[in-house]
Amino acid sequence: MKRREFLKTSLLPVVGSPAFLGHVPLWSQGQIDTMGQREVLLDISQSSREIDSSAANPILINNSFPGPLLRWREGDDLSIKVMNNLNEKTSIHWHGILLPFQMDGVPGLSFNGIDAHSEFEYRFQLRQSGTYWYHSHSGFQEQIGHYGPIIIDPIEDDGYDYDREFVILISDWSFEDPQRIFNKLKSMSDNYNYQQRTLGDLVNEMQAEGISSALSRRMMWGQMRMNETDIADVTGSTYKYLLNGMSTNELWRGIYNPGEKIRLRMINASAMSIFNVRIPGLPMNLIEADGEKIRPIETDEIQLGTGEVFDAIIVPTQDIYTVFCESNDRSGFVAGAISTSASLTPNIPVLRSRPTLTMKDMGMDHSTMGHDMPAMNNMDHSTMDHSTMGHDMPAMNNMDHSTMDHSTMDHSTMGHDMSAMDNDEQVTQTHNHPRDHGVINLAESPVSRLAERPLGLELEPHRVLTYSEISAFDHYMTPSIDREIELHLTSNMERYMWSFDGIKFSEVREPITFGYNEMIRANLVNDTMMPHPIHLHGMYFRLVNGPMNHPKKHTLLLKPGEKVSIDIRANEPGYWAFHCHFLYHMMAGMMRVIKVDNEV
Repeated sequence: MKRREFLKTSLLPVVGSPAFLGHVPLWSQGQIDTMGQREVLLDISQSSREIDSSAANPILINNSFPGPLLRWREGDDLSIKVMNNLNEKTSIHWHGILLPFQMDGVPGLSFNGIDAHSEFEYRFQLRQSGTYWYHSHSGFQEQIGHYGPIIIDPIEDDGYDYDREFVILISDWSFEDPQRIFNKLKSMSDNYNYQQRTLGDLVNEMQAEGISSALSRRMMWGQMRMNETDIADVTGSTYKYLLNGMSTNELWRGIYNPGEKIRLRMINASAMSIFNVRIPGLPMNLIEADGEKIRPIETDEIQLGTGEVFDAIIVPTQDIYTVFCESNDRSGFVAGAISTSASLTPNIPVLRSRPTLTMKDMGMDHSTMGHDMPAMNNMDHSTMDHSTMGHDMPAMNNMDHSTMDHSTMDHSTMGHDMSAMDNDEQVTQTHNHPRDHGVINLAESPVSRLAERPLGLELEPHRVLTYSEISAFDHYMTPSIDREIELHLTSNMERYMWSFDGIKFSEVREPITFGYNEMIRANLVNDTMMPHPIHLHGMYFRLVNGPMNHPKKHTLLLKPGEKVSIDIRANEPGYWAFHCHFLYHMMAGMMRVIKVDNEV
């Protein structure tokens, strides 16, 4: 029996497994829903379900939460008919998939969206293989269950040696209405931060480092109206973290036979959460990042940014292991198990201590420490715009916008011309963005932090993956750069305003325009004190992380105060979204459109 035939027959539900639950999708229980189907019907609805033993009302895709696993083969010509049975518009974005921009699934940008109680057909050919996922790009639907995994098998054998595979899809769920969450963040950005510093913490700090030093640091944070524990906007105070649709209490479990090698397909499908993922006692040999092959690298823990995907091979030598997915602010976790028997009980670790931000997360040059910070709060907040975003764009594709859904993001101000940019010269476009109510902080000395471990994992005794360690599988040589641009990730976190170059998406007048096949180096500067998972639709970029490494990715997690360069070959004509994959950051304005001119 060929390996792939064996994999198909081995992915069967385990009789008596606690994972065999009625409210979770078949693939979560070990079955494949749509193996090899080139014509797929997806039914979008909303109905009652239990999540973590409590009543919920998630969006369902083909009556399952999360949605069904879509498994295809590289080269397949697909017809995907989506029936929208919701009372509002919907959409599906194929995260990481290369396709014509009209099929990308962003309402108001690539199409009008799918009207309530109507049908839309996606048609495209698969030009890649690997692990991906899909989700709604309409309003807050992604937060309430509109997502699912994708596996694309290669035409030729990928060369990996494994006997079984498990999808590890991690997400966050709140029983609060997402619009209510967003409104709370707009009125008080740290509403969900229940781990703030106390007077007791200050006393301990003064004893440990001296009264003057501790008070000086506290005053500096206060001047910026920031909090050292402001790691995540939406936390375990409202979130239930789920693995394949199940809480830790429900315990997803993957069953394997002793001696098998297992491929893990790990997807962060959350709306707002970054996860630190480890399997205590079991190394992970990473083989793919965002669906693309990388040179295999063994590690013990990875940080998975929202929208990121990593594949790994593991070789269990014991009968049971815990898959532990801990939120990066340590406000919660979800755990599952892989074991040889459903009767075995995993040992679930306790949450580690919460991390705190540092001077480096301010983007400060350490030589300036102890001096007064720039006047970061001498700004006029009286003109602050507390409105949320609509979802309408001009006639980019000669579309009828009369029926557009205005309840989501506002694309209406987008025109798309940057004729002032000289494409014939290699130049750096530096944006002198304003220090107004939308920009409360600028990184004074942004630096590359690709070789640094993620916040809170610096002192772990085991191996932790850094971006500098990821190498492209091919021997990539950087081609000549035609043009450089610079984009700043900006915010006023106090008022929950997020943007690029100080301008939120609803106020942008022009897209970022690339010539067809132009080689662009984009220098991204994170002026905020939070990490941001930045996602590019329609194209991959090369992460500039060493002389020859340059792995291909579609989502990149930028640390606070960090400057990162990515190279983009603009070879996919159309209009593409470029945004922070934190759902509420995108909705608050951290999004731009990239226009790639048609081939001449």
